[in-house]
Amino acid sequence: MDIHRVLSLLPHRYPFLLVDKVLEFELNQRLLGLKNVSINEPFFTGHFPVRPVMPGVLIIEALAQATGLLAMASRPEEINEKTLYYFVGIDKARFKQPVEPGDQLLLEVDVLNVKRGIWKFSGEARVDDKAVATAEIMCTARDF
Repeated sequence: MDIHRVLSLLPHRYPFLLVDKVLEFELNQRLLGLKNVSINEPFFTGHFPVRPVMPGVLIIEALAQATGLLAMASRPEEINEKTLYYFVGIDKARFKQPVEPGDQLLLEVDVLNVKRGIWKFSGEARVDDKAVATAEIMCTARDF
């Protein structure tokens, strides 16, 4: 999926869109997304001025956006222009190393199960084949 397809599925926009591209997609199973981390990201001016580091909560948000893409692209018949996938839970979040400007953040999410409309995923964010964060993430679709 290129950025145009990502934008058609996710409601997020700059500066909060955290997936630039989808590299791999398996229907109802997994997705591998990419976030190019630039020094121009607005959060780097304050986190931290002496050594810019991407906030861990934004790495988790990037993984959550990847789960939304996987769920929405897997079940297009369940979404319409008033549907949003909401981030409803996180378990087992771990941060293993910092993410800095110039890094390419790979966002891999796998479906663990779908029960009563709640999707549960395992997620791993990597830089240079090294895990930087892992988590279990839950989301669900709701019309607004």
